[in-house]
Amino acid sequence: MDVKNRKRLSVLILVFGLPAYVVVAVSLVNWMDARWGRQPIWIELLIYVGLGLVWILPLKRIFTGIGRSE
Repeated sequence: MDVKNRKRLSVLILVFGLPAYVVVAVSLVNWMDARWGRQPIWIELLIYVGLGLVWILPLKRIFTGIGRSE
């Protein structure tokens, strides 16, 4: 995939995919709160940091080198 297509795809992912992922992550944490009760803040922090890292792992190859000139 050339750089031009990766740039377009990365913009689409950031504009549409990332907000959708944030909604899913917050819904997951809210479901956990309803199911097991409120967790200590450090556990919630670990969950949010983990979810923040999980979304980028499959997409790392697309975002690599986007800021460089063609």
